[in-house]
This record gives sequence, C-alpha cells and structure tokens, in this order.
Amino acid sequence: LKAIKKLSKVRIKEVEEGIEIMPEEGNENYRELRRISEDVKNIKIKGIDGIRRAIIRREGEEYVIYTEGSNFKEVLKVEGVDTSRTITNDIQAIYEVLGIEAARNAIINEAHNTLQEQGLNVDIRHIMLVADLMTSTGTIRPIGRQGVSGEKSSVIARAAFEITVDHLLGASRRGEGDDLKGVAENIIVGQPIKLGTGSVELAIDVKKLSKMKVKK
Repeated sequence: LKAIKKLSKVRIKEVEEGIEIMPEEGNENYRELRRISEDVKNIKIKGIDGIRRAIIRREGEEYVIYTEGSNFKEVLKVEGVDTSRTITNDIQAIYEVLGIEAARNAIINEAHNTLQEQGLNVDIRHIMLVADLMTSTGTIRPIGRQGVSGEKSSVIARAAFEITVDHLLGASRRGEGDDLKGVAENIIVGQPIKLGTGSVELAIDVKKLSKMKVKK
C-alpha cells in the first residue's frame, strides 16, 4: 500500500476485494486510466529490485530458479540461496561483489558458451587471452573504441578499428607519429611484421663476399 500511495494524481480506496485506484476528481478520462494502468505495472509489491520475474525449472533431481533481470548482491542475501552455485551474466555485478578474478572467469564462461551455441569451436586459450586483456588493469574494459582498442599507442591500429577519419584527423592535429611496431599497422601499410623472420636484420659485406672462393 505504501508503494501505491506514491502514485501521483490518483485516489486510493481500500475495499474488501483489495484496493481501488482511481483518477483524481474532475480528471476521469481514458488517458488517465491508461497512465495509471502503466504506472501500477511498475510498482514493486514484493521481491528484489531489478528482477522482473522468476521461472522454476527442474534439472535432474533438483530445482533451479532462472530470473529475468539481475541483482546479484541482493540475491546472495536471500536465505536458502546456495551462494556457491549462484551465477549471473552481469559481469559488472560480479566484479563489484566478488572481484576482478571472478569477473575474468565469468567473461571466459559467457564468451565460450555463446560461441558454442553458435556452433563455433574456438580454442579456450584465445578467449582467455581476451579476458586477460579486458581485466589486466584491475577493472573491466570493453573491447572497443572506448576501451582496449581505443587505448592502442598506434594511430593506424586505432584508425583500423572504428571511426577511421576521426582518429587520423585527431592524430594529425596532435602531431602524433606511428613507429609501426605492431602487427596490424605493418600489415596495413604492406610491409613485413616485426616478428619471426621479420624481426631479424641482416647485412652483407659485399667486398668480403666477392673475395670468397667457392669450393666445387
């Protein structure tokens, strides 16, 4: 009842069957009824903020509760909840409650499960590398222009990901240069990458070479 009383421009009356909610006097019209109807749907009568509904499924010999929405911290406080087996796909909530290592594991599991559902068999070590990169600073960074890709030192590598023109114009205004030390930028400009055989620099002394006798 306290939650319902917070509704604006309504009259509330308790009856035997429950509670009647009506528009203010002089404002009884269809538009107001629709507004009140929508506002009532958003009132939380009981439960946990952020969780809109719950579904109970039987899996083997036990029952599992699946929820639409998430409030990881508050769910762990509920009596009877097995905290060691409670999971969520809200990575930020996992980071805030359990720390960065738990968030890293959640990123790996979510990415691996998503790829498997699409029938893509990706080596788990590739996913682990991405998760390590996202969490290496102790916080969760996205793989995008606002995160890992946008923080690359190479202008060309940043421009190759998104908003190419903006990156190039911004770099020219700031007078940035590119040493072409990474893989992507070397491939873009069409020269060997500085890895493997590309990392070796050899010089030949032509004069000494001409004096060498070739044995038959």
